[in-house]
Amino acid sequence: MGRLLAIDGLNIVRRVYEASPEPDSDLKAEIALRHALNSFRTLINGHEPTHVLPAFDYGGTTWRHALYGGYREARAPMPAPLRAALPGFYAKLETFGLRPVSLPEVEADDVIGTVVMRWLKQERGEAVVASTDKDLHCLIAHGALVWDHFRSEWHDHAWVESKWGVPPAQLPDLLALMGDATDSIPGVSKVGLKTAAKLLRTYGTLDAIMAGAGILKDAVGEALRKEREMLYLSRQLVELKTDVTVGVSWNMLAWER
Repeated sequence: MGRLLAIDGLNIVRRVYEASPEPDSDLKAEIALRHALNSFRTLINGHEPTHVLPAFDYGGTTWRHALYGGYREARAPMPAPLRAALPGFYAKLETFGLRPVSLPEVEADDVIGTVVMRWLKQERGEAVVASTDKDLHCLIAHGALVWDHFRSEWHDHAWVESKWGVPPAQLPDLLALMGDATDSIPGVSKVGLKTAAKLLRTYGTLDAIMAGAGILKDAVGEALRKEREMLYLSRQLVELKTDVTVGVSWNMLAWER
């Protein structure tokens, strides 16, 4: 059986870059990408995959922006020196034997979600996602594991429940309820992590929560009824798109040791 290693490329690159307190510069980008390349090597050597998917955000607007104009409006743009250096980094990955994937109008999360789900449905073996992105943790519900490269720790069902109070399958509903400030997804006012988790433990799904919202006489019930439309829009925004036309075959992603 094989092992797919899906690497959330900019999750690695940006965290390495931002770890340095130095001001933005070409030199800072060069040093960060050198360290990021070493991180990729460490991931591959540590997980010994048969296939590797290095996925990167393309940049610009995506299908989520088309749904909601305020999507990611509070997020700082990528520093110009780092963006300018990325094509050279992709070239180095290719020299190393990898096939970076970056597609317009979709995010790296969607590429990873599509490829991981396809891999698991075809029963090709284990799937490991290298990322700290909470959105990708829902893939654990389908059999994937998430690896935090920076803490050198596995994230599984138990980790997700301990962290967020719900199992991986309910993460999209949780994020829709509480919102996600990182991506400027509003969620429902008056609903934070603890309230969202409690609602899901009680009712199970968003639809069930909304079916019972009429009997909730507190501020949370009022907010749910008033912000129903935004809740379901938030749910669309947090969900991974898993039908992306990726344009690569398993042979293209095969890792030659």
